[in-house]
Amino acid sequence: MTKEKKELKSLVVQGTVYQTNLTWKFENRVKWETPNPNYIYSFIPGTVIDIFVKPKEKVKEGETLLLLEAMKMQNQVRMPFDGQIVKIHIKKDQVIPKKYLMLEIKPLKLK
Repeated sequence: MTKEKKELKSLVVQGTVYQTNLTWKFENRVKWETPNPNYIYSFIPGTVIDIFVKPKEKVKEGETLLLLEAMKMQNQVRMPFDGQIVKIHIKKDQVIPKKYLMLEIKPLKLK
């Protein structure tokens, strides 16, 4: 077994710089991205029971957009802010995985 000589990387923790070797798993991890608030993803795998909105419909914060059944429970997916439905990526009775894009929304502009 041959060992590769790895180059030391700089790691900054609370302002202190450390020289270290990073693991292969750490270097090849999926990079974190800031979530887009205009996309609503499924938080759990399940079946879409009902969809209460249509494209271009204006919806108020807190209104129920759809029902997602998971583990024999019906979960309400609610509107996070006043806005408009841009696109619906799901259909009734569709089985979806976790982190599946269900809806695209956009905030309403205040006048």
